[in-house]
Amino acid sequence: MDALSATFAALADPTRRSILAHLAKGEATVNELAAPYAMSLPSVSRHLKVLEKAGLVTKGRAAQWRPCRLEVTPLQTVDAWMTPYRAFFENRFGRLEEQLKTMVAERKARSTQPGDPTETDLRVNAQEDAGGTGSPPQPKEK
Repeated sequence: MDALSATFAALADPTRRSILAHLAKGEATVNELAAPYAMSLPSVSRHLKVLEKAGLVTKGRAAQWRPCRLEVTPLQTVDAWMTPYRAFFENRFGRLEEQLKTMVAERKARSTQPGDPTETDLRVNAQEDAGGTGSPPQPKEK
């Protein structure tokens, strides 16, 4: 599996993403990383092993401690891979924003022209066309 695919595979799991978010704040031991989860230490270790294989996490050695730390290089690779797609979507969103502004301006221009019926007029006319009078029905006199 290539490095980019391994990174995406590691990021696919929400627990691993959460572990990375924790490590983004600084180094942590396996026990510290396991604390927020209702899972065993071996389960957390398996998640860390996947992150290590993807190059997202490294374990150091400080006496008997093995602090884990985030490695940013794979994330920078993902960011570089996504850059053309980000530019594509930003362009599309920009065009959508312009289209929406045009539509709103056209709607405002139509609603301010003299002699044009208002939305209330249109609703009343629709009720009358449907057999209504535009007001609630009155009780019949006896």
